[in-house]
Amino acid sequence: MLDNLKTDLPWKRFRDFIAPEIDRFSLLKEIIEEMELPYSVVTISGKRHFFVSPHQQEPFSGSRQTILLAHYDRFPGSPGANDNSAAVFILMVTAIKLRKEKIDNWAIIFTDKEELQNGEGIQKQGSFSLAKKLRAWGLSAARIFNFDACGTGDTFVFSGTADYLLKKYKRPGLRSAKQKIECLREHALGAARCLRLSNVLLVPTPFSDDAGFLRGGLPAQTITMLPATEAESYVSLLNKRPDFADMVFSGSIKKTAAFRLIPETWRHLNGPADSHLRLTPEHYESIVRFAVELCRR
Repeated sequence: MLDNLKTDLPWKRFRDFIAPEIDRFSLLKEIIEEMELPYSVVTISGKRHFFVSPHQQEPFSGSRQTILLAHYDRFPGSPGANDNSAAVFILMVTAIKLRKEKIDNWAIIFTDKEELQNGEGIQKQGSFSLAKKLRAWGLSAARIFNFDACGTGDTFVFSGTADYLLKKYKRPGLRSAKQKIECLREHALGAARCLRLSNVLLVPTPFSDDAGFLRGGLPAQTITMLPATEAESYVSLLNKRPDFADMVFSGSIKKTAAFRLIPETWRHLNGPADSHLRLTPEHYESIVRFAVELCRR
Protein backbone atom coordinates (compact mmCIF):
# COMPACT_ATOMS: atom_id res chain seq x y z
CA MET A 1 0.00 0.00 0.00
CA LEU A 2 0.96 3.63 -0.46
CA ASP A 3 1.75 4.01 3.24
CA ASN A 4 4.79 1.77 2.66
CA LEU A 5 6.31 4.24 0.21
CA LYS A 6 9.12 6.53 1.25
CA THR A 7 8.19 10.04 2.26
CA ASP A 8 10.86 11.73 0.14
CA LEU A 9 10.50 13.02 -3.42
CA PRO A 10 8.79 12.15 -5.60
CA TRP A 11 6.67 9.78 -3.53
CA LYS A 12 5.49 12.30 -0.98
CA ARG A 13 3.58 14.00 -3.83
CA PHE A 14 1.94 10.80 -5.04
CA ARG A 15 -1.37 11.29 -3.23
CA ASP A 16 -1.63 14.76 -4.76
CA PHE A 17 -0.99 13.31 -8.23
CA ILE A 18 -3.86 10.80 -8.01
CA ALA A 19 -6.30 13.23 -6.38
CA PRO A 20 -9.56 13.97 -8.23
CA GLU A 21 -9.56 16.99 -10.53
CA ILE A 22 -5.82 17.61 -10.10
CA ASP A 23 -4.00 19.31 -12.97
CA ARG A 24 -1.53 16.49 -13.57
CA PHE A 25 0.51 18.42 -16.12
CA SER A 26 1.17 21.32 -13.75
CA LEU A 27 1.82 19.06 -10.76
CA LEU A 28 4.23 16.82 -12.70
CA LYS A 29 6.10 19.92 -13.87
CA GLU A 30 6.33 21.10 -10.27
CA ILE A 31 7.63 17.73 -9.00
CA ILE A 32 10.24 17.46 -11.76
CA GLU A 33 11.49 20.94 -10.89
CA GLU A 34 11.56 20.12 -7.17
CA MET A 35 13.71 17.08 -7.99
CA GLU A 36 16.00 19.33 -10.07
CA LEU A 37 15.74 17.08 -13.10
CA PRO A 38 16.72 18.77 -16.38
CA TYR A 39 13.65 18.80 -18.60
CA SER A 40 11.75 20.49 -21.38
CA VAL A 41 8.13 20.40 -22.46
CA VAL A 42 7.61 19.63 -26.13
CA THR A 43 4.16 20.19 -27.63
CA ILE A 44 3.38 18.02 -30.65
CA SER A 45 -0.06 18.04 -32.29
CA GLY A 46 -1.52 19.64 -29.19
CA LYS A 47 -0.09 17.01 -26.80
CA ARG A 48 2.36 18.15 -24.13
CA HIS A 49 5.22 15.73 -23.47
CA PHE A 50 7.91 16.04 -20.79
CA PHE A 51 11.46 15.28 -21.97
CA VAL A 52 13.85 14.51 -19.12
CA SER A 53 17.45 14.14 -20.28
CA PRO A 54 21.00 14.79 -19.01
CA HIS A 55 21.65 16.80 -22.20
CA GLN A 56 19.01 19.50 -22.30
CA GLN A 57 20.88 21.53 -24.89
CA GLU A 58 20.73 18.48 -27.15
CA PRO A 59 18.28 16.01 -25.58
CA PHE A 60 18.92 13.32 -28.17
CA SER A 61 22.66 13.16 -28.71
CA GLY A 62 23.10 9.89 -30.54
CA SER A 63 21.25 7.39 -32.69
CA ARG A 64 21.68 4.65 -30.06
CA GLN A 65 19.76 6.58 -27.46
CA THR A 66 17.72 4.56 -24.96
CA ILE A 67 14.34 6.16 -24.38
CA LEU A 68 12.08 5.21 -21.47
CA LEU A 69 8.40 6.18 -21.69
CA ALA A 70 5.48 6.45 -19.29
CA HIS A 71 2.20 8.23 -20.00
CA TYR A 72 1.06 10.69 -17.34
CA ASP A 73 -2.56 11.12 -18.38
CA ARG A 74 -5.32 9.01 -16.87
CA PHE A 75 -8.77 7.80 -17.81
CA PRO A 76 -11.55 10.19 -16.72
CA GLY A 77 -13.02 9.21 -13.36
CA SER A 78 -10.07 7.03 -12.35
CA PRO A 79 -7.41 7.87 -9.75
CA GLY A 80 -4.92 6.33 -12.18
CA ALA A 81 -2.68 5.00 -9.41
CA ASN A 82 -1.45 1.99 -11.39
CA ASP A 83 -2.38 3.33 -14.83
CA ASN A 84 -0.07 5.10 -14.96
CA SER A 85 1.05 7.19 -11.98
CA ALA A 86 3.28 4.53 -10.41
CA ALA A 87 5.36 4.12 -13.58
CA VAL A 88 5.78 7.89 -13.90
CA PHE A 89 7.13 8.11 -10.36
CA ILE A 90 9.31 5.02 -10.83
CA LEU A 91 10.92 6.62 -13.89
CA MET A 92 11.53 9.87 -12.00
CA VAL A 93 13.47 7.84 -9.43
CA THR A 94 15.23 6.09 -12.33
CA ALA A 95 16.35 9.46 -13.70
CA ILE A 96 18.01 10.28 -10.37
CA LYS A 97 19.79 6.90 -10.34
CA LEU A 98 21.01 7.34 -13.93
CA ARG A 99 22.47 10.75 -13.13
CA LYS A 100 24.20 9.44 -10.01
CA GLU A 101 25.75 6.61 -11.99
CA LYS A 102 26.76 9.07 -14.75
CA ILE A 103 24.95 7.10 -17.44
CA ASP A 104 24.20 9.69 -20.07
CA ASN A 105 22.89 8.13 -23.30
CA TRP A 106 19.24 8.16 -22.25
CA ALA A 107 16.07 10.17 -22.19
CA ILE A 108 12.81 9.72 -20.31
CA ILE A 109 9.59 10.96 -21.89
CA PHE A 110 6.37 11.37 -19.94
CA THR A 111 3.78 11.21 -22.68
CA ASP A 112 0.41 12.86 -22.99
CA LYS A 113 -2.83 11.37 -24.38
CA GLU A 114 -2.31 7.63 -24.07
CA GLU A 115 -5.87 7.04 -22.95
CA LEU A 116 -8.30 6.99 -25.88
CA GLN A 117 -11.98 7.78 -25.68
CA ASN A 118 -14.77 5.95 -27.52
CA GLY A 119 -14.44 6.42 -31.25
CA GLU A 120 -10.80 7.52 -31.19
CA GLY A 121 -8.22 5.53 -33.15
CA ILE A 122 -4.53 4.92 -32.50
CA GLN A 123 -3.58 7.96 -34.57
CA LYS A 124 -5.14 10.12 -31.84
CA GLN A 125 -2.60 8.84 -29.30
CA GLY A 126 0.11 11.29 -28.33
CA SER A 127 2.68 8.60 -28.99
CA PHE A 128 1.70 8.49 -32.69
CA SER A 129 2.72 12.06 -33.49
CA LEU A 130 5.61 11.81 -31.01
CA ALA A 131 7.02 8.82 -32.91
CA LYS A 132 6.85 10.74 -36.16
CA LYS A 133 8.71 13.66 -34.58
CA LEU A 134 11.43 11.43 -33.14
CA ARG A 135 11.91 9.86 -36.57
CA ALA A 136 12.29 13.34 -38.08
CA TRP A 137 14.95 14.06 -35.45
CA GLY A 138 16.96 11.02 -36.59
CA LEU A 139 16.03 8.69 -33.73
CA SER A 140 14.94 5.72 -35.84
CA ALA A 141 17.62 3.55 -34.23
CA ALA A 142 16.71 4.50 -30.66
CA ARG A 143 15.78 1.73 -28.23
CA ILE A 144 12.37 2.59 -26.83
CA PHE A 145 10.84 0.96 -23.76
CA ASN A 146 7.37 1.86 -22.55
CA PHE A 147 6.48 1.41 -18.86
CA ASP A 148 2.75 1.08 -18.21
CA ALA A 149 0.75 -0.25 -15.23
CA CYS A 150 3.89 -1.13 -13.26
CA GLY A 151 2.47 -0.37 -9.83
CA THR A 152 1.06 -3.78 -8.88
CA GLY A 153 2.85 -7.12 -8.86
CA ASP A 154 6.23 -8.84 -8.78
CA THR A 155 6.27 -10.38 -12.27
CA PHE A 156 7.71 -8.52 -15.24
CA VAL A 157 5.56 -8.87 -18.34
CA PHE A 158 7.07 -8.02 -21.74
CA SER A 159 4.13 -7.24 -23.99
CA GLY A 160 3.40 -8.86 -27.34
CA THR A 161 1.09 -6.06 -28.53
CA ALA A 162 3.45 -5.02 -31.31
CA ASP A 163 3.53 -8.59 -32.63
CA TYR A 164 -0.27 -8.56 -32.87
CA LEU A 165 -0.35 -5.23 -34.71
CA LEU A 166 2.37 -6.32 -37.14
CA LYS A 167 0.23 -9.32 -38.08
CA LYS A 168 -2.92 -7.25 -38.41
CA TYR A 169 -1.62 -4.40 -40.56
CA LYS A 170 0.05 -5.53 -43.78
CA ARG A 171 2.27 -2.63 -44.80
CA PRO A 172 5.75 -2.13 -46.31
CA GLY A 173 8.60 -2.11 -43.83
CA LEU A 174 6.98 -4.51 -41.39
CA ARG A 175 9.86 -6.97 -41.65
CA SER A 176 12.21 -4.29 -40.37
CA ALA A 177 9.79 -3.42 -37.56
CA LYS A 178 9.54 -7.07 -36.56
CA GLN A 179 13.33 -7.33 -36.37
CA LYS A 180 13.46 -4.17 -34.26
CA ILE A 181 10.89 -5.55 -31.81
CA GLU A 182 12.87 -8.77 -31.51
CA CYS A 183 16.02 -6.77 -30.73
CA LEU A 184 14.21 -4.69 -28.11
CA ARG A 185 12.84 -7.80 -26.47
CA GLU A 186 16.23 -9.49 -26.40
CA HIS A 187 17.70 -6.34 -24.87
CA ALA A 188 15.04 -6.41 -22.15
CA LEU A 189 15.59 -10.12 -21.53
CA GLY A 190 19.33 -9.53 -21.32
CA ALA A 191 18.79 -6.86 -18.67
CA ALA A 192 16.53 -9.23 -16.73
CA ARG A 193 19.14 -11.99 -16.90
CA CYS A 194 21.88 -9.65 -15.76
CA LEU A 195 19.81 -8.71 -12.70
CA ARG A 196 18.79 -12.34 -12.17
CA LEU A 197 15.12 -11.50 -12.27
CA SER A 198 13.26 -14.79 -11.99
CA ASN A 199 9.68 -13.67 -12.67
CA VAL A 200 9.61 -12.66 -16.35
CA LEU A 201 6.92 -13.45 -18.93
CA LEU A 202 6.31 -12.72 -22.62
CA VAL A 203 2.53 -12.61 -23.08
CA PRO A 204 -0.17 -10.50 -24.77
CA THR A 205 -1.23 -7.34 -22.92
CA PRO A 206 -3.76 -4.57 -23.52
CA PHE A 207 -2.45 -1.92 -25.92
CA SER A 208 -0.49 1.05 -24.65
CA ASP A 209 1.74 3.77 -26.11
CA ASP A 210 3.51 1.03 -28.07
CA ALA A 211 0.51 0.95 -30.42
CA GLY A 212 0.86 4.63 -31.32
CA PHE A 213 4.62 4.33 -31.63
CA LEU A 214 4.41 1.37 -33.97
CA ARG A 215 1.81 3.09 -36.16
CA GLY A 216 4.07 6.16 -36.18
CA GLY A 217 7.00 4.09 -37.47
CA LEU A 218 9.01 3.51 -34.29
CA PRO A 219 8.61 0.11 -32.58
CA ALA A 220 8.63 0.16 -28.78
CA GLN A 221 8.60 -2.59 -26.16
CA THR A 222 6.07 -2.26 -23.37
CA ILE A 223 6.95 -3.39 -19.85
CA THR A 224 4.19 -4.00 -17.32
CA MET A 225 3.80 -5.88 -14.03
CA LEU A 226 1.40 -8.47 -12.64
CA PRO A 227 1.18 -10.40 -9.36
CA ALA A 228 2.67 -13.89 -9.82
CA THR A 229 -0.61 -15.70 -9.14
CA GLU A 230 -2.45 -13.61 -11.74
CA ALA A 231 0.35 -14.06 -14.26
CA GLU A 232 0.33 -17.84 -13.82
CA SER A 233 -3.45 -18.04 -14.25
CA TYR A 234 -3.25 -15.85 -17.34
CA VAL A 235 -0.60 -18.05 -18.98
CA SER A 236 -2.70 -21.13 -18.24
CA LEU A 237 -5.74 -19.48 -19.82
CA LEU A 238 -3.80 -18.52 -22.97
CA ASN A 239 -2.67 -22.10 -23.37
CA LYS A 240 -6.28 -23.29 -23.22
CA ARG A 241 -7.78 -20.52 -25.35
CA PRO A 242 -5.54 -19.21 -28.15
CA ASP A 243 -8.33 -16.85 -29.26
CA PHE A 244 -8.11 -15.03 -25.94
CA ALA A 245 -4.97 -13.15 -27.01
CA ASP A 246 -6.75 -11.47 -29.95
CA MET A 247 -9.57 -10.36 -27.67
CA VAL A 248 -7.11 -8.79 -25.22
CA PHE A 249 -5.18 -7.03 -27.98
CA SER A 250 -8.21 -5.61 -29.73
CA GLY A 251 -9.98 -4.54 -26.55
CA SER A 252 -13.13 -6.37 -27.61
CA ILE A 253 -12.91 -8.51 -24.48
CA LYS A 254 -14.33 -5.62 -22.44
CA LYS A 255 -17.69 -6.21 -24.11
CA THR A 256 -17.84 -9.95 -23.41
CA ALA A 257 -18.33 -12.23 -20.41
CA ALA A 258 -14.70 -13.31 -20.86
CA PHE A 259 -13.59 -9.98 -19.38
CA ARG A 260 -13.83 -11.55 -15.91
CA LEU A 261 -11.10 -14.01 -16.94
CA ILE A 262 -8.34 -11.49 -17.54
CA PRO A 263 -5.96 -10.68 -14.64
CA GLU A 264 -7.72 -8.87 -11.82
CA THR A 265 -5.12 -6.10 -11.90
CA TRP A 266 -6.09 -5.26 -15.49
CA ARG A 267 -9.80 -5.38 -14.72
CA HIS A 268 -9.35 -2.54 -12.25
CA LEU A 269 -7.61 -0.20 -14.71
CA ASN A 270 -9.48 2.80 -16.13
CA GLY A 271 -11.93 2.87 -13.25
CA PRO A 272 -12.39 4.13 -9.68
CA ALA A 273 -10.82 0.93 -8.26
CA ASP A 274 -7.40 1.87 -9.68
CA SER A 275 -6.42 3.39 -6.35
CA HIS A 276 -3.34 3.39 -4.13
CA LEU A 277 -4.82 0.48 -2.16
CA ARG A 278 -3.84 -1.98 -4.89
CA LEU A 279 -0.21 -0.85 -5.25
CA THR A 280 2.78 -2.98 -4.21
CA PRO A 281 5.65 -0.53 -3.63
CA GLU A 282 7.87 -3.24 -2.14
CA HIS A 283 8.68 -4.24 -5.74
CA TYR A 284 9.45 -0.79 -7.13
CA GLU A 285 13.18 -0.90 -6.44
CA SER A 286 13.57 -3.91 -8.74
CA ILE A 287 11.74 -2.02 -11.50
CA VAL A 288 14.07 0.95 -11.07
CA ARG A 289 17.10 -1.36 -11.23
CA PHE A 290 15.72 -2.91 -14.41
CA ALA A 291 15.09 0.48 -16.02
CA VAL A 292 18.64 1.60 -15.17
CA GLU A 293 20.05 -1.62 -16.62
CA LEU A 294 18.20 -1.02 -19.89
CA CYS A 295 20.11 2.26 -20.23
CA ARG A 296 23.44 0.87 -19.03
CA ARG A 297 23.67 -1.88 -21.64
